[in-house]
Amino acid sequence: MQTFKEFLLGKKLAPEKRLPYFINWVSRFQNFCGIKAGQIFTKEQVEYFLKEMGKSHEDWQVKQAKEAIDLYRYFLGKASSDDAPSTQETAEEWERLEEELVRILRLKHRSLSTEKTYLGWVRDFYRFLKGAHPSELESSHVSDYLSHLAVERKVSAATQHQAFNAILFFYRNVVNKEIHDLSEAVRVKRRRRLPVVLTKQEVLRLLDQMEGTVRLMAELAYGCGLRVSECIRLRIKDIDFEQGYLTVRAGKGDKDRMTVLPESIKEKLREHLEHVRDLHEKDVSSGVDGVVLPDALSRKYPNAGKEWVWYWVFPSRDLSVDPRARVIRRHHVHLNTLQKAVKAAAEKAGLSKRVTVHTLRHSFATHLLEKGYDIRTIQELLGHSNVQTTMIYTHVATRNRLGVKSPLDG
Repeated sequence: MQTFKEFLLGKKLAPEKRLPYFINWVSRFQNFCGIKAGQIFTKEQVEYFLKEMGKSHEDWQVKQAKEAIDLYRYFLGKASSDDAPSTQETAEEWERLEEELVRILRLKHRSLSTEKTYLGWVRDFYRFLKGAHPSELESSHVSDYLSHLAVERKVSAATQHQAFNAILFFYRNVVNKEIHDLSEAVRVKRRRRLPVVLTKQEVLRLLDQMEGTVRLMAELAYGCGLRVSECIRLRIKDIDFEQGYLTVRAGKGDKDRMTVLPESIKEKLREHLEHVRDLHEKDVSSGVDGVVLPDALSRKYPNAGKEWVWYWVFPSRDLSVDPRARVIRRHHVHLNTLQKAVKAAAEKAGLSKRVTVHTLRHSFATHLLEKGYDIRTIQELLGHSNVQTTMIYTHVATRNRLGVKSPLDG
């Protein structure tokens, strides 16, 4: 147990004052099941122990005991791991599966960013397995990998969940196996974090430090509640000046939604689109391949990519090679363009908060809530699947603080 204690201390997996409890739970589990120190145990033994323990202990104690036992299982597995090097045949098979992963992702019309993310996690999973052939893959490998991310890499809950989604897709669609049980994996605890929100005055100070196209993009991000990827991917057809709304196509979760188009920037947006139209006409006259189209539209309508309605609202300044079609065409601006501009503007404005483009989206939702709009309306404008996600803004909206004053001020 001393080695396990040192492992917990070295990895900072538990506060020092909680270590005796962790050691105690593992010792009690071993005594209950008649397991010797260092001996491998089964999932059924853990479940039976926790079930019996639940009859005389609080729920939080049962959870703490499970956490301790899961960490101990990972500790034993790490100590006996096989570091056999990968063979040439294994490496080639993994390379073939990576190509198949890319093919299936494109067949399912997943975005290029999703493709890069999933491919990155699968390659990291391969490095973790240290030589295991794809035919040997089981659910236990995923469980061990998720535990590795939590214990060794100390990733956030969201990152661990993203990795799991990538590996799950890989197992189901490429390896053709199901992941059955991950109860033994060490999971990262989800911690609620309140969003950073700017006041209306701070938003104005931020925007005053920006100009040109990036200011217009920031105004749309705040005025429409857009994510940075949604803002840069806007197309001409997504803007309806007459009815005063903007359509977000294939947002997070591959969902479409409509949101409000601010009256205050309509004229500025029209002027911007006049300049964009000049660029579009130049591309057409120069014979540049049309902009990339979603899904299989380019095969159904070969010339649609050259039409004005499909053109980007915020096209890039230079032409570039399409990473999939391998042709030279006009892409939209890179998301770093807006991110860097917002960060620089926040520094110039002297804002004491960590400001990103997403902060403008948080501010959009909070300010609507403060104006009295109902939570369901805000949920639809943001494109949240679950209203509980939107409810987080009730914790930062000033009108929901009930006017409480500190007793010191009284």
